[in-house]
Amino acid sequence: MKAGRYWLALPLIAWMSLAQAQGVTLRIASPDVTSGSQPSGGPLVDVLHTRHLLEEALAADGVEVQWHFFKGAGPLINEAMSNDQLDAAFLGDLASIIGRAGGLRTRLLMATGRASNGYLGVVPGSGIERIEDLKGKRVGILRGTADHLALIDVLARAGLSERDVKVINLDFNAVNSALAARQIDASWAPARLFALKHKGLIEIPLGSQQLDGRGAGQGGLVVTQAFIDAHPQAAQHLVEGVLKAQHWLAQEANRQAQIELSAQQSGYPPSVLTQALQGGDLSFVYSPLLDPYYLGVLRKDVQLAADARLIRKPFDVDQWVEPAILERALQQAQLGDAWTPATHYRWSTAKDTAQ
Repeated sequence: MKAGRYWLALPLIAWMSLAQAQGVTLRIASPDVTSGSQPSGGPLVDVLHTRHLLEEALAADGVEVQWHFFKGAGPLINEAMSNDQLDAAFLGDLASIIGRAGGLRTRLLMATGRASNGYLGVVPGSGIERIEDLKGKRVGILRGTADHLALIDVLARAGLSERDVKVINLDFNAVNSALAARQIDASWAPARLFALKHKGLIEIPLGSQQLDGRGAGQGGLVVTQAFIDAHPQAAQHLVEGVLKAQHWLAQEANRQAQIELSAQQSGYPPSVLTQALQGGDLSFVYSPLLDPYYLGVLRKDVQLAADARLIRKPFDVDQWVEPAILERALQQAQLGDAWTPATHYRWSTAKDTAQ
């Protein structure tokens, strides 16, 4: 069917939405976690960005996709969004929580990752073997990010708070450099720490697996209410594009391919992502569902951020999430049965985190 005839066949409201989207640019952001010269936002973003899946999903709406990668991660993304310079972002829990609590009119449309293990990286000979041993130590972390909230989480489990350690505010690459140079004593971070461990520069005595999942992270896609209101069809197609990447990532047969892609984009050795995904159920890790597990962790993180005075007060997560767009996108993409809603996650309790 030719384009002109197709437009005439559309219901009036859908036609108006499509027409309004013409000439629109979706400005979308991700923290830049690369250690090399190319931008990298983790496996999901790397698949979307390198394969142009969002551009493909939004082409029919006439929406151009403009990617932005921020070395300053969540804090700078929130600042850009508050200045009306961004429409959407892939963010970890804390940055999206801080943005919402600070007045950003965003909606959380879908989960983009969950149960991402964190690890305690320490300089050799530091004597740090437990979270309790961090008391009085120099801990490098990028404030306002998922790593920051994960650190608060594991400290709380040990009966400590940020006041019990000396937090040094450093971006991701600066944390790596400071650990290697012994300018800090420790950091809590995702599997990228294994790049330093494999060089003999740090030790990793424990991770989320040994702490009943504490200190693990999850992420989501947040979109401004203004963009959703102005371009509802484009917002749904955006989610459909993300679903396509998540479905590919969730297939066990694609485990090695995603490891190789992220290694190429991020500049980290393949062993880092291998460790990050080790023992993980990919269909769970890459589930987009706003299910009881995901929302339960999110509510816990909102309260944790409030208790740590990172936000003034908790807010109602149910008033933030927008599940209807995801539900329609799953139906349109015929992926309604691809993921099973989860209520909990069983972490491995293997003691050797270096495998």
